[in-house]
Amino acid sequence: MIGWIILIALVLIIIFLIGMYNSLVRLKVTCDNAWADIDVQLKRRYDLIPNLVETVKGYAGHEKGTLEAVINARNRAMTATNPGDKAQAENMLSGALKKPVCAIRSIPATPAAVESFTSLQNSLTQIEDTVQNARRYYNAVVRDLNTKIQQFPSNIFANMLGFKPREFFEVSAPAEREAPKVSFSAPTA
Repeated sequence: MIGWIILIALVLIIIFLIGMYNSLVRLKVTCDNAWADIDVQLKRRYDLIPNLVETVKGYAGHEKGTLEAVINARNRAMTATNPGDKAQAENMLSGALKKPVCAIRSIPATPAAVESFTSLQNSLTQIEDTVQNARRYYNAVVRDLNTKIQQFPSNIFANMLGFKPREFFEVSAPAEREAPKVSFSAPTA
């Protein structure tokens, strides 16, 4: 009788450990998948930026410095590898992308050029929204994984099997947290 009780207890412990391991693996895979989704959206953004830059170049040749800042920020963002570096580079790119829009709005233009720019701007806005949603999802999954890794009793099992907490995709620049300032007056020299 005691032998059966011990056997049932061992089977229940094994089932519990398997369930804990599987939930950690599921969260890790979901986290990797969420990061891959961010990469896909960022790739779409990187592919759109050269089109936007070329349109702005043709539209406002005197804004060379602004365009070079966007290109440099894009290149830095594309070479970043881990979430912390990627977040910092993406914040710089987001800031740089705001400048061509302001420059374009201050220049008189033809309807065709305005339509082309507006279409690209709308595409970029849509991608920015998608990137923001992908970041939010990634951070939620990272939160769940990190919580599971730190909670008892799964923390013991997670540490034994080498599960490590992940970095959040965070805004690193304080200026990115502030609301943008909109001004319709002409820039002063």
